[in-house]
Amino acid sequence: MPPRHNILGTLISAVDYQTATSELIKAAQDRRPLAAAALAVHALGEARNDPNYQRKLNCLDLATPDGQPVRWALNWLHETDLADRVYGPFLMREVCQAAAREGLPVFLFGATQATLDKLCVRLRNWDSRLIIAGTKPSRFRQISADEAEADARDIIASGARLVFCGLGCPRQEHWVHAMKPLLPMPTLAVGAAFALWAGERKMAPALMQRFGFEWLYRFAQEPGRLWSRYLFHNPRYLLDIVVQKFGWAKYPPPTGKSQPEYWG
Repeated sequence: MPPRHNILGTLISAVDYQTATSELIKAAQDRRPLAAAALAVHALGEARNDPNYQRKLNCLDLATPDGQPVRWALNWLHETDLADRVYGPFLMREVCQAAAREGLPVFLFGATQATLDKLCVRLRNWDSRLIIAGTKPSRFRQISADEAEADARDIIASGARLVFCGLGCPRQEHWVHAMKPLLPMPTLAVGAAFALWAGERKMAPALMQRFGFEWLYRFAQEPGRLWSRYLFHNPRYLLDIVVQKFGWAKYPPPTGKSQPEYWG
């Protein structure tokens, strides 16, 4: 697995698209569990406030730098020299294209059935060889262990070899952590990828993405929901990165075990 580095107590993988895709496809071919997620500043902020969630993120096998500020922090704090972030929606596209070439069926878990239907059309337009073994919409609530085990049985019975989870942060990271013991295949939490690729949400222009202004584009679309995140959490993240860089405070990863939390 690619090396992971501490950013405010959360361990992020120093990885590019090619390496992340290769790890996921290899696990799918080997029928081996692998818990993965694309983590942006939002996830790191949630982790700062919830050590149990942070422990789960640190138990992932692969945690890609989803946002440019996360990549910049890796490069500044740990000299990783990453040329680009590994954005969840683009990683999903890369993995789908590789799965289509290798004949590996995929499963889509999360969002509404209407979103999943539109998403399936888009994915098949990318490559008609892609096999979508099944879909399951979100119940939009926490579920029991019995319900999670039933979901796992359904996914296995579908013949899927890889699962994409689009429950949204932080539910989707709880999900991939909890499902790893139940599924003999890789699971990847992909954030807003389902809504973006289904055409329900617009993607920021490439230049805004490149220079880290995607947050401004998203804020313009959903100011009522996102104002507190960008007004308070993002400036705190930047300040804390400076503090970590100069050693004014330590951010050790939390120790101990975390209990699975089931969402669906």
